[in-house]
Amino acid sequence: MKDFIKVMKALSDPNRVKIVNMLQQRNSLCVCEIRAILKLAQPTVSKHLKVLEEAGLIVSEKDKLWVNYRLHLDGDSPYGTAMLELLENLLNETPELVEIHRLLPTINRYDICKS
Repeated sequence: MKDFIKVMKALSDPNRVKIVNMLQQRNSLCVCEIRAILKLAQPTVSKHLKVLEEAGLIVSEKDKLWVNYRLHLDGDSPYGTAMLELLENLLNETPELVEIHRLLPTINRYDICKS
């Protein structure tokens, strides 16, 4: 029951649901790409990602300058797997997610992180 509650709490925040949906649309994203879409501060995005990762919904991997986040589709948690499958197409028609889907192809980490 503890794992179930952890997954449900992780998905109880609208921004975390948006992050999951974004990762369903695009294989992986870094913090700067998520920030650009959601217009949230970097620490806020990082906190959301940590909650999702601790619930077993996403995994991260270091790639040079970036940490890439992707869905944990083959995770140990049957609750996490079930919720990811349920959310796959459930909310795609909501106005907020339609706008995210419109913006997602325009987001490029190289443009965002130019120095």
